[in-house]
Amino acid sequence: MAVLLRRLLQPGRPPAALGRNRGQREANLCTGPGATVRVRFAPSPTGFLHLGGLRTALYNYIFAKKHGGTFILRLEDTDQTRLVPGAAENIEDMLAWAGIPPDESPRRGGPAGPYLQSQRLELYAQAADALVRTGAAYPCFCSPQRLELLKKEALRNRQTPRYDNRCRNLSQQQVAQKLASDPKPAIRFRLDEEAPAFQDLVYGWTRHEVASVEGDPVVLKSDGFPTYHLACVVDDHHMGVSHVLRGSEWLVSTTKHLLLYRALGWPPPCFAHLPLLVNADGSKLSKRQGDLVLERLAAAGFLPDALLDMVTNCGSGFAENQMGRTLAELIAQFDLSRVTCHSALLDLEKLPEFNRLHLSRLVSSETQRRQLVEKLQALVEEAFGSQLRDTAVLDPAYVERVILLRQGHICRLQDLVSPSHSYLWTRPAVGRAQLGAISDKVDVIATRVLGLLEGRAASLTQDTLNAELRRLSEGLDGTKHSHVMKLLRVALSGQQVSRAGGRLCVGPFSSGSSAGAQLSFGDEMNVTW
Repeated sequence: MAVLLRRLLQPGRPPAALGRNRGQREANLCTGPGATVRVRFAPSPTGFLHLGGLRTALYNYIFAKKHGGTFILRLEDTDQTRLVPGAAENIEDMLAWAGIPPDESPRRGGPAGPYLQSQRLELYAQAADALVRTGAAYPCFCSPQRLELLKKEALRNRQTPRYDNRCRNLSQQQVAQKLASDPKPAIRFRLDEEAPAFQDLVYGWTRHEVASVEGDPVVLKSDGFPTYHLACVVDDHHMGVSHVLRGSEWLVSTTKHLLLYRALGWPPPCFAHLPLLVNADGSKLSKRQGDLVLERLAAAGFLPDALLDMVTNCGSGFAENQMGRTLAELIAQFDLSRVTCHSALLDLEKLPEFNRLHLSRLVSSETQRRQLVEKLQALVEEAFGSQLRDTAVLDPAYVERVILLRQGHICRLQDLVSPSHSYLWTRPAVGRAQLGAISDKVDVIATRVLGLLEGRAASLTQDTLNAELRRLSEGLDGTKHSHVMKLLRVALSGQQVSRAGGRLCVGPFSSGSSAGAQLSFGDEMNVTW
């Protein structure tokens, strides 16, 4: 800051001209032969990572990996008043959980660090110094009270609030006098330059005449912290970022950023502004929407691949709109030129179906299935504890069989410890009166079912068991087959109604056990297989 203040009194010079022509590079997405791709995800740790942030990070990640590039995580923590404790750690943790960890980050380090903006203040001061030296920026001594009055006056007149550029034409003598009483002014960037047109890789050729609609923006605050506009330009330059893939809300600010690049004499990166991910009603996603926070979705049993699949499926960037894509397939199929300008509608009601598809794929993998068995064992112990019928229900072979039987029917592993599946782990207690209301031949049916299973449980298939139960029903005068099946369902699971698309899973199936299969009818009916 001291160097900056000394140069405030030096005569200004016109800002440097923009370096190179980018048209040809933009025509091939700036990824031609020999091009190095470096992208960044730069969230502010003012909240935990949610689905909107995940989508931006994912598009950066798959673009980098498709072109053999580098994915950088940079945390923009310059607004110290809004930081949320634990948010910085959560962002990096959730990226790792989602399977898209950064190559360079505050935790991993890297050649372009530090990756926290609060640790890069000297770089911003140097850039502000350079802007003041060339006359592209100037000190602003306006008090917060004056700026607030300007804002209120504009709103009262139904105008868009803007700074009136009062301090841009102060003489060197006036600046010197004000510095004596206010040695740490804010620094504002002059918007004198003609706004350059630029070709966004998503929105095409764009121009925003920012000088006609807003005042000169602050780029360095009086506390030495930069605003977003200066910080992102300085960091993207020093980190060698080749492509800026960010939300479309920053499209109108890009002109200011290009003017800063021009004033600093730096070549700008390529820009691709991603259409917003919005709620089903068209409203913008918010960090305050708890159901969108990744940590909560992970705790609820939703899989990383399901979330990645959903946030890309509802948007664009792929030749076909399909469900069930893995991360490797997303990388292989992604095409930035296919990203459209239309907002992507996020329908969370579809998430269970995405999760069902990806859970079924994990179950089909023997290696992944073993991990699912361990997770389900932990869920069962947590949900039922002392209520478990016996320790046999935690046997890996039995747990694996349950998972295989329910493959394609459940959306989350947690569904298997819901009340509708509790019979798999606990001994259902059914009142005899409940069974008698179904059929008056309860004891006869129990005896015949036990006789059917005696010594044959290991050899019975689903088809043969169904056939045998139907023959058993036909031998009972005045008893319908549906009543026999309902009685068995209630006795074995405690459930009065069959689940749609469901299949009754009873266990553990231990045909080699000396206890065998047993139906015990008393005031309450206990079932063991």
